[in-house]
Formats: sequence, C-alpha cells, structure tokens
Amino acid sequence: MGQIPNGDGSTVASSPDERRTIWLVCIFLAAITLVVFGRTAGFGFVNYDDDVFVYDVPAVTNGLTADGVARAFTHGSLGFWDPLTTLSHMLDCQLYGLNAGGHHLTNVLLHTASVLLLFLAMRRLTGALWPSAFVAALFAIHPLRVESVAWVTERKDVLSGLFFMLTLGAYAHYVEGAPKLSRYLMVVLWFVLGLMSKVMLVTLPFVLLLLDYWPLGRIDKLKREGKGAWEMLRSGVVLEKIPLLALSAGSCVVGLLAQKHSGTISTLGASPLSLRLANAVVSIATYVRQMFCPTGLAVLYPYPVHAVAAGKIVAAVVLVVVISVVAVCLRRTRPYLLTGWLWYLGMLLPVIGLVQAGRQAHADRYTYLSQIGLYVALTWLGGSLWPGWRHRRMVFAGIGGLLIAGLSVVAFRQVSYWQDSELLWQHALTCTPDNALARNNLGLAMFQKGREDEAMGEFQKSIGIERNFFESHNNLGLVLADKGRFDEAIAEFQRAIAIDPGRAEGHNNLGSALADTGNKDKAMDEFRLAIKLRPDYAAAHNNLGRILSQEGRLDEAAAECVAALKLQPRLADAHFNLGNVFNMQRRADDAVEEYRKAVELEPGFASARYNLGMLLWQKGQTDGAIAQFQGALTNRAMLGKARLALELIAWDLATSPDDTKRNGTKAVALAQQLSDASGG
Repeated sequence: MGQIPNGDGSTVASSPDERRTIWLVCIFLAAITLVVFGRTAGFGFVNYDDDVFVYDVPAVTNGLTADGVARAFTHGSLGFWDPLTTLSHMLDCQLYGLNAGGHHLTNVLLHTASVLLLFLAMRRLTGALWPSAFVAALFAIHPLRVESVAWVTERKDVLSGLFFMLTLGAYAHYVEGAPKLSRYLMVVLWFVLGLMSKVMLVTLPFVLLLLDYWPLGRIDKLKREGKGAWEMLRSGVVLEKIPLLALSAGSCVVGLLAQKHSGTISTLGASPLSLRLANAVVSIATYVRQMFCPTGLAVLYPYPVHAVAAGKIVAAVVLVVVISVVAVCLRRTRPYLLTGWLWYLGMLLPVIGLVQAGRQAHADRYTYLSQIGLYVALTWLGGSLWPGWRHRRMVFAGIGGLLIAGLSVVAFRQVSYWQDSELLWQHALTCTPDNALARNNLGLAMFQKGREDEAMGEFQKSIGIERNFFESHNNLGLVLADKGRFDEAIAEFQRAIAIDPGRAEGHNNLGSALADTGNKDKAMDEFRLAIKLRPDYAAAHNNLGRILSQEGRLDEAAAECVAALKLQPRLADAHFNLGNVFNMQRRADDAVEEYRKAVELEPGFASARYNLGMLLWQKGQTDGAIAQFQGALTNRAMLGKARLALELIAWDLATSPDDTKRNGTKAVALAQQLSDASGG
C-alpha cells in the first residue's frame, strides 16, 4: 500500500497524506457496498439453484466433514467443478446452519473485500489513486452486481472475484523491480484458488498480458529495446504466462467434462452454431447497453427458441466493430481503451454461449469481472478530456459522485427483488413475460406458501410457453397429488419422465403417487429406480423405507431409513419412519428417541408428536404425553386423534383407582381446555 510504480519498473513511496486518503477511500468503498447489499443478511434462500447447491445437498448441509471435503474435489455440482466454492458453502452451514442470512452475509463480505482489493491493485498497477477508486466504486455498486452478491448460489462469483483481485495485486507486486520466483508463485497460487472457485477465470492470463501492454508498459519497453516478434515471444513477458495458460487449459478440460457428465451442455441440434454466434454478439452489445442503462434486469433471460432478430444482430455487430476499430486506432495515444475493451471481451469468452450450458441467453452475473475492463477504459478516457480546463477536477468529481449515487439507488432497489422467491420471479416476468422457468418457479413459490390453485395456474402457463419442460410437469404433479387428484398427478409425473427419464425426482414423485393409490409394488420399483439414478437421494431411500414398513418388511425398512439419515441427518420424516419401524419392532425406547428427533427438527410435525405422546403415555409419562398431544392439536388431520387421546387421559386422571395416578384437579383443567378449544 505504501508504494506506487514509477513507469520504469521502480517504485516510489507514497506520502503520509496519500496513505491517509487511501484509508478514507477504503472506508467509503466498504460503506457504499454495505449500504447497497447489507440488507441481504435478512433475506432467505430462493428456489433457483439454492437447493441443488446448498440447502438440499446433504454433503453441504452436514458442514465440513472429511467425506464432504473429499466429495467437493472429486464430484462436480450441477456440471461445475468448483471445490472451493462448495467448501465455502459447507463452512457456512457449519457456522450458520441453514440460516440463509449468514450465507448472504458471507457473499457481501467477500464482495466488499474484492472491491477494496480491486482499488488497491489498480492503484498499484497504474499509480492513479482517484481513477482507481472510481473504478472500484462502479464495480462495488453497479446494479449488474446484484445477481452475483444477492444470490447465495453465486458464491462462485464473489469467491473467484476475491482471488482474481488477489492475483492482480500479486502480479503488480511481481513486476515491480526484478522478477522473483517467490512473487511469481504467489500469482500462481491465487490464480489456482480462483480456478477452483469458478472456471471462468481461465482467461485471467490474457488479462495479465493486457496489463503488460497498459498500464505497465512492459511490451512497449521491449519494443524500445528493439526486440522483434520472435524475441518478444521468447521474453519473460510471454513465457511467464505459459504455466498460467497450462493451468487454464487443464481447468477448461475439467469444467467441460463436468458439464458433459451433468448433461447441461446443449448439443448443436438443440442450439445450432449460427444461433449461438448470433446470441453471443447480441449479448456482448446487451451488456454494454445494461452498463449505461441498467433497467429491466432479471434473474433469467430466456434463450432464443428459434432465431435472433436480424435488426438486433446488425446493431450488435456494428457496435462491436465500431468500438473495436476505435480502440485499435487510438492504441498509441489512449492504450487503456484497447486494454479495457479486450479485457471485457476476453473475460466474456468462456460464458458468451459458444459452448451453451443452461437456459439463459445471457446473465447479469457474467459481467461481474468482465465489465471492470469497460470501467477502466471509460474512467481513464474521461480523465484525459479537457486537460487544461480550470474547473475540470471539480466538475468531474461532481459527475462521478452523481453517477455513484444514482447507481447505488438503482442497485438498492434491484436488491429488494431478491427478498424471496415470489417477488424475484414476479419481477422476472415483468421484464421477460414469455419465461417458462420464471412461471414455473413462481408457481413453486406459491405452492410452498399453500396457494395451490395459483400455483397450478402458473405451472400450466409455463407448460403453455414450453411444452417439454420437465420441472413444470413434475411440479404440477406435486400440486395435483397434494389435492388428492392422484390419477392426474401420475399422468403428469409420467409426462415429466418421458421428457427426461434420467431425473431421479420424477421417479421418486411418481412412486409416492402410486403408493397413495395403493400400488405399492410399482411404487417401490420407482423408488429403487430413483436410488439407482441418484444413490445419494435421501428422500427416495426414506420413501422406500416407509412402504417396506407398511408391507411388514421391517429390517429392510430400517436399513432404508438409516441410509436416508446417513445422507441427510436432519430429515425429520426419516426419523419419524424409523421411529415407526422401531415401534412395530416393540423397541419403545428407540422409537421415542427417533420421534423426539423428528419433533425437534420440525416442531409442527403432528404425526410424530401424536406417536411420541402415545408411547410416553404408555410409559406413564403423562405430562410429557399431554404436551405432545396438545402440540398435535394444531394439525387439522391429527386433531380428532389428539383430542380423543387427551380426553382419555383426562378420564384416566379423574377415575384411576391408583391414588398415585388419580388427579381430579388436573383432569378438570385438561377437560376445560378441551371444551374451550372446541367452543364448548
């Protein structure tokens, strides 16, 4: 922090006043970042990938375990190999459990750290304090950052961003004076950690080469020394990037294998190369437009079904060509334009859609690091205008302040859409009406709130937009099953399976619906198929155990429930089913323990409370039994059984011939409670 480059590889010490200014800038940057994003610590998870990356993944929710750490490095998550990101989610679960606020807070702190490190790295690379501060401020609070910071799943962005900034800082330190191996190894270390957080960092060596061009001037220095093209290629400026490029290549191979194995990469038949190229160039232009006009930002922009409008393609091509030509033509007088523009294009390359993975045409999160290049280019361009104007600094400071304030307000509002899933998808539909995924996930949010009819309407609208959408058929089946319309539910699950036979949840849900219609043999077949497709599917193990116990195959049932709990120890229903098995095996103490665990995990679990109450009553623990039956009264389905049990306890307390058990006062009080609760 105490040195700045002198333009020839040497450094000069910064003054005490400048060091004080740097601290004040850091405090300001941290403050505006926390103001914009801090309230996400009060938000919950959303129903878009937070389940498959965090709260429904036993290896993650169990916290930092030896098995979990090993799995993070040996298994991809939904087509991604990002072990450090997975480990960070595990650590959050270790610290906060499934309190989403803690997970959000980690994202905010990582982003804040990245903002400060970007400022310090840019200042060290360029020697320019205020332009570096402005670039960091834009990075901190631009509305396009919201998706990366406010979405728990995008931990990969903020974590890889942290290592990206550390790599920049380490590289700035490395190029100061004579290169040293220890400094170079720090560059390699931070880069490797970044790649293990998100593979998108594969183009970082290219960014370092751009920084050699400007602001470091290492390439111009070689030219001044009369080095030819071949000598430049053999110079340290290029050779030192070879190990980094090798690491990038290896990371690309691992990432592609992970996505191919997961089936997330689209085939050329599903999205032809011509469509991908058209969407890519339009996306490049779209991100530029969103930088200047960040409106209509949504969590998902649907991929074009057939073709991109010709007018959009032409306009995008013209924009990209014009900016590229200007940057090349001005490379000698304004080299930062070429560096910034190529930084932007280069970092977008892995996610521009030439290798299409996912349902998005483009995504706000893809600008997290790439758009820094544009901020650098425009900031230094603005700083070069009207150099002789007397009021230039004051006017530019005012304009910069207004920009930061305005973007902060827009970003603060954009953050509000991430409060919960329903609000998030309603906003997405406002921006992208023909969005099948948004309709589906909005319906799912409504279903989880008990608004079944509204949820059905959204699922049906989603199917109307995209007929072969697995999730919408599957979720519509869940609603129908919950309403007792099992035949219709079975038909929807079968449609979902026909679309994607390899999805274990479709077979599990079909099995549950078949079991509800009494077709237990076929139900068990579906559960077993779900387990075959996904051996770590705790819900399928638990459901199979439940049916086996109903069939009297108690040892097999216990084994399946134990398997479910090994995968997901906090699965209350598995504790309940295992308790039922123990109860049928007359292992009352073991059953009580399992029912207690189920109630601790889900205090509103009425069936578990009722069964626990019955066992406690049989064991003579009347007060404990009363408490459990009273807890079960809140559930309409268990109300009758729980009331009857309490009435029998009241009668027993009033009439027991055993003086130690008879308690007329307590019997009358309990009977009065029951009478009051039922309205007399």
